[in-house]
Amino acid sequence: MNDWINRKSQKIPKQQGAGSNLVATSQQSYVPSYLTHNSQSNAEEKQIYQHLLHLVQVKSPNEMLERCRALFVEGADYPEPEILLILDKITASKTAVHEFKFFINRCCHILINRWHMQPQLHYAIPELIKLLATEPTRSRTTSFRYRNIRKLRELIQMFIVSEQYLTLRRFVEVMTRTIEENTPPEPQALISLIGRYSYLYEHCLISDDSTFEHQWRVKQIQAQAQKQFEVDLSKYVTYQVRRNQILKKASVEEAERILRPVNNPTLLSDRDLHTALQHWIGKVEGNYTYQELAQKFLQSNQKVNSISDFKDNLYEYLISSITGGSGKRQWQQKLHTQLKNTLPQANAQKPDEFLIMRICSQLLNFLIVESHLSIQHFNLIDLITNQGTLITTELLLKIVLICPKVKPYLEKRLTILFQHYESANTSDIKWLVKILEQVNIAVVIYFGNIDISYFKEIG
Repeated sequence: MNDWINRKSQKIPKQQGAGSNLVATSQQSYVPSYLTHNSQSNAEEKQIYQHLLHLVQVKSPNEMLERCRALFVEGADYPEPEILLILDKITASKTAVHEFKFFINRCCHILINRWHMQPQLHYAIPELIKLLATEPTRSRTTSFRYRNIRKLRELIQMFIVSEQYLTLRRFVEVMTRTIEENTPPEPQALISLIGRYSYLYEHCLISDDSTFEHQWRVKQIQAQAQKQFEVDLSKYVTYQVRRNQILKKASVEEAERILRPVNNPTLLSDRDLHTALQHWIGKVEGNYTYQELAQKFLQSNQKVNSISDFKDNLYEYLISSITGGSGKRQWQQKLHTQLKNTLPQANAQKPDEFLIMRICSQLLNFLIVESHLSIQHFNLIDLITNQGTLITTELLLKIVLICPKVKPYLEKRLTILFQHYESANTSDIKWLVKILEQVNIAVVIYFGNIDISYFKEIG
C-alpha cells in the first residue's frame, strides 16, 4: 500500500500537445500504474483489477454498470461466481475496514480511465458514482450469502462517506459542469460549483491514493478549464469595451443591434465583476497597479538586513489596503501581533527566500484557515465583515504577488474551506462564493495567459 500512496508524490510531467496521451498509447493497451509497478496490493485485489480491466475493454458502459451493481451493490448474481468469491475474501480481510475504500476507488478508476478517453462515454462516469450510493434491490436475508453481502454493504457505506468517494463526486461535478447564464444559479450545494474553480482542482480532485494517471488527467482538465475561463472572460470584456465605445455615439438599441451579447462568465453581478476588474487592473494606492506595488515592495526590501525589518515593511505594505475607522485599527493590531509572533527566533537573520515563504504561508494560514484539522476561520469572517470580500481578496493577492511560491498554499487554504462547506447551500455562504469568484478572476489576470492590456478600457 505504501507504494500506491507514495506515487502521489511523483512529479507530474509537463503538459504535451493536444494529441499526446500519457494515460494510454492506445485504448487497448492501457494498464493502470498500480498493476505495472511493484504494487503491494494483495493477489485477490489484483485479480479483480485485471477482471475489470478486461471487461471494460469489451463491454459497453451500460453492461459494466450492471456488472458493478451485481458485484458491489447487490453482492449476488454475478455472471462469474468465482469473482464474487474473490471479493468475499477481500471483504473478509482483517484490513478491509481500512483498505477497502482504496480498493473500490481503484476499481472505479479502472472504468473511469477507459471511459474518459472517449467523450461519448463520459455519461457513464457520474452513473457509476451514483450507482455505488444506491441501496440493493434484493433482500439480503433470503440469500445464502447473507453474511458476505452484509459485510460488503457495510464497507460500501464506509466508502461513500470517505474522502475517496467525495473526491470522485467532485471529479464528476467538474466533468458535468455547465457554465451558468448571467444570473446566479438557484440555491444548491457548494460542491456543484467546483467545476468553476480550476485553481482548486489539484487539491479537491486528487486524494492520497490517486494514481499517476489520475493526477495527470486532473492537470490536463485543470489547464483546459483555466484556458476556457480566460477565453470567456476576454470575450466578455471585449464585448463590454465595444459596447461602451458604441454607446458614446449611439443608443442602447443600436448597440444591441450591432453586437451579440456575451454573458458574464462569473457568478458575480455585472456591477461587481466590473468593480473587480477595475480593482485588479487599474491604479490603486496612488498610481500603481497591484503588480507594480509588489515590485516596489520587493525592490525596497533588497537591502533589508533583518527579518524584523522585513516584517515591519510587510505590515505597512498589507495594512495600506485596510479601510475604515475602528475596523482598520482592529486589523492593524491583529496583523502587527501576527507578524510579531511569526518566526521571532529569526528576527535578526537576513531575509532569504525560505524565511519569506514561511512568513507568507503563515500569514495565509492566519487570514484564511490553519488546516483541515483546525478549521476555525474567525479571522477571515471578521475581515470580510469589516472590509468586504474584495479587500479581503486583495490582501491575499498582495501576499502571493510578493511571494508567488506560496500560491499553492493559498489554493490549499481555500480548498480546505471549500471542502468544509461543500455540502452547504450556496445561499447561506454567499461570502465564500464571492471570495472564490474574485480569486478566480485575480488568478487568471496575474498568473494566467490572458492579455489584459485592453481590459483597462472597460472603465
